[in-house]
Formats: sequence, C-alpha cells, structure tokens
Amino acid sequence: MSEDFKKVLEQQLWNIANTLRGKMNADEFRDYILGFIFYKYLSEKMDLFANEILKQDNIRFRDITPKTKDGAEFIEAIKEEALDKLGYFLKPEELFAEVAKRGQGDNEDDVDKFDASKTNFILEDLQKILINIQLSTMGTDSEEDFDNLFEDMDLNSSKLGKTPEARNVIISKVLTHLDKIDFKLEENDHTSQQENDILGDAYEYLIGQFASGAGKKAGEFYTPQEVSKILAKIVTTGKKKLKSVYDPTCGSGSLLLRVAREVQDVGNFYGQEMNRTTYNLARMNMILHGVHYRSFDIKQDDTLEHPQHIDQQFEAIVANPPFSAQWSANPLFTSDDRFSQYGRLAPGSKADFAFVQHMVYHLADNGTMALVLPHGALFRGGAEQHIRRYLIENKNFLDAVIGLPANIFYGTSIPTCILVFKKCRENPEDILFIDASGSDHYEKVKTQNVLRTKDIDLIIETYRSRTETAKFSKKASLEEIAKNDYNLNIPRYVDTFEAEESIDIDAIANELKSLENDIQSTDATIAQFCKELNISTPF
Repeated sequence: MSEDFKKVLEQQLWNIANTLRGKMNADEFRDYILGFIFYKYLSEKMDLFANEILKQDNIRFRDITPKTKDGAEFIEAIKEEALDKLGYFLKPEELFAEVAKRGQGDNEDDVDKFDASKTNFILEDLQKILINIQLSTMGTDSEEDFDNLFEDMDLNSSKLGKTPEARNVIISKVLTHLDKIDFKLEENDHTSQQENDILGDAYEYLIGQFASGAGKKAGEFYTPQEVSKILAKIVTTGKKKLKSVYDPTCGSGSLLLRVAREVQDVGNFYGQEMNRTTYNLARMNMILHGVHYRSFDIKQDDTLEHPQHIDQQFEAIVANPPFSAQWSANPLFTSDDRFSQYGRLAPGSKADFAFVQHMVYHLADNGTMALVLPHGALFRGGAEQHIRRYLIENKNFLDAVIGLPANIFYGTSIPTCILVFKKCRENPEDILFIDASGSDHYEKVKTQNVLRTKDIDLIIETYRSRTETAKFSKKASLEEIAKNDYNLNIPRYVDTFEAEESIDIDAIANELKSLENDIQSTDATIAQFCKELNISTPF
C-alpha cells in the first residue's frame, strides 16, 4: 500500500507544480512549491502533536481560542512542549489548512474555476506566518536550523503575478490543491522509518523532477539517485550503524539521507553548502525525512575557504563536489592542517583534489569516504599528480577507482568517476579499478544515460568482493601504479579492447573486380543510350 500511495502522492505533487507554475522557470517555482509542502508538513506535525497532548482534555488544537484565559494557557503549555520536541511552534490559526480555507474563500474546490473576487487576500498573513515559524525558535536549540528557512519564498515577487491580486490567486490555488492531499502523517507516526519516508521520498521526487528541468543549475543541488545509491552503499559496507555521516558539498541533502537508507541508524548528519537557497532546501529536506533538529548540523559557507566542522571526524563521508571548480589556492593554506602535509595545493583552476584533501582530513580512522570527480582528476599532472602520489605512496588511503558512464549528471555530459578512500584498508597491497562506463552498463532515457538496478548491483558486488572480471574490473598493485607514474586512468588497468573481425583481403579484392566489371558494363549501356539520343556522354 505504501508504494502505491507514494507513487500517487508523487504524481499529485508534480501535477500541482507543473500546472500552476505557469510561465515561471522550473527552478524558480521550485522554491515556492517545496516551501509550501514543507509548511503543510510542519502544520500537520504540529496539529498531530498538539492533539495528542490535548487528547485527555477532549479538545482539538485548531478549536482552541487563544484570546480566552484557558485557551492562552493551553497554547503556552503546548508551545513549550513543541519547541522542545519539534523545534518550532504554530498557533491554531497559523495552521496550513486554516490559511488554505481562508484563501479559497467562497470559491468551489475546482481551482481552475477560481474567481479572484471570491478569494480572500492572504498574502500578508501567510508571509507573517512563515516568519513566525522562524521567530518561534529564537533562543532555542533549533534556532539555527530554522533561521531564514523561508527567505526564498518572496510572496510579493512579480514572478508569481503582476499584481497582488494575481499573486494571491495563484498562491491560494496552490494551497487549496495541497490541502486536499493527505500526507498520512498520523499513520506514518506509528510505522517504520521506511514508511515514514513516504513524504520524504515524494519531496525527493519533486527535487529530481525540478533538477531534470533546470539544466546546468541542477548540478548545484542534486545528485542523481543512482549515483547516490552507489556512494551510500560503498561507505556503509560492513556496517549496520553509523555514528556520523558528512557531506562537505551537501546540496539538497539527498546524498546524506541516502546513506541513512543503507543502515539501521545514523547518529548525526553533518553538511556544508555554499548556495543559500540550496542550504535552505537541505534543512527542509532533513526535517521532512523525520531527522530531529538535534541530529543534523547543516552549515552555510564555502567549505574550502571557511570550513565549519574543522575539529570533527566522521565515520562516513560522501560528496559530489562541483566539477573542477575554482578556488583561491591561497598560499596561507599551506599551513592549514587539511593541506600542509602534502607539500602542494590543488591548482586554483581545479579544486577537485582540494575537496579530496579536505575530506581525507575529516575521515575517521574506521571510516570510508567516496566522492564523484571528473575523469581528468585521474591523470592530470602537476600538483594533482603530486597529491595523488602522496595519497597512494605515503598514505595508501586510495581503495578503489570506479569509472561511470558519460552523461549521467544533469548539466554536463562529461565522464565521471568515484574515488573511494579508507585510512585503514583491508586490502593495502592493491587498488581496485572498475570500468562501468561501457554501453552495456547503462540505458539511455531521453537525453540522459541512466544506471539500472543491475548496473548498480554489479558495481557494489564487485567492490565488496574485489573480484576481477575481464573487461570490467582489475586489482592493480601499488608497484604497477607507481610504474604508471600514479596515473589512474582506468584503461591503463582494465583492458576493454575488443578485437575487430578479421578481414578477408582476397574476398574484398574479388568483390572490387566484380564491381569494376559491373561499372564498365553500365557505362557501355549509358553510352549506347546517349548515342541513340544524339547527346554527349557524361564521362
């Protein structure tokens, strides 16, 4: 039932988003629709939580009148409990369903027939409510997690409509649509975490749908689910629980949450994201997936220039950093503990190995890290070659290199790879190379190449068993890699050469002779026709 419900929910949410965004770009409308879904989620969680407290008094939360003495006392008591348990508070009149009802006014349920004159103006109240959610957390442990969470939802933006009335209608339509959808939070509160993730999955689905329409910008906030699965399964190999997981370029947080799917429990989630909008999306995503505000620590800043978790180490680290991004490569970083031991900084024009160095620094001795990099990081020379050599020769941290197909990331068609690092390797004598880039290891869906379940399973099984398969995987000794001057280009180690069919030269020669005879015969026929017609031959 849950899988069916999930699919229906996903389709309902996408239909709303796709129908109502009008001429607005997908990545622009994303912030509104995802924000409203999050607001509805917070409202329903608040309502359920309050009603549970009020059950013994036989009172519903939304029926409380705050202006009465008893009502005010109830509200204050619930607020105190909610801030501790949920991390935020909403008044009865601030609940999503109440606002949606006010916005709909005297209109019928069919939003396509909404009459602006029958719609109540709710924009100002709605903007205040979104601010009030944040204000309710001030001075509490959850303040940072809710700080400016709705700042990208400018309800006065002309993108929503030219006039306040037009904007009010579109927002009222969205709220009315969403209000009809049952998130089934009450059911999920009493089921497993997998069941709890139904709404979270629907949220992820929307993020992915918006990513597919956002082109190059999608890479800023979204890692394709197939790649996320591979990274998550790698860093959780042999583990049922994780004390911590960290993503230094966490985007929407999808990769962190994917890791949690592969184990029974994750103690704490840590992440850093430079883009403010995406940072807000990551925090919403965490809360929507039922991660308690005390269990995640997402920071907003440039990870390389201003790291926010500098004194911490993590049991699992995953990342899909921006490919070959620029960074300052400031000489002052040569004394930074993350980079100092290498003797070289990653070039300013390509920060790929700066992220590797940063992640290695934060990796716990019993941990595993896996990150996606452009293929060029495997063989480029200069400082990058120096860092590769240090990581292999001096530290022996590199565990595996996995080549992925081209064109599987939104916004770029370049081939990519996964590098896996461990500080305490079970197989320190060699490095596993996997070439999963061939056409038989993916399928083409529209303009994207997509890894199938069987493709993912093959990669993971090969990594975990470290099996060698012709034209797919090879264990290369450290000596062999040293002989190749620490060039990690996968074809140097995994031979995918396909012998061409032998050619029968004599048969081809005979075929050419036959064709020559045919040509001469045809020319003679044409010449005869030209003579009869008394015209010149074309040769």
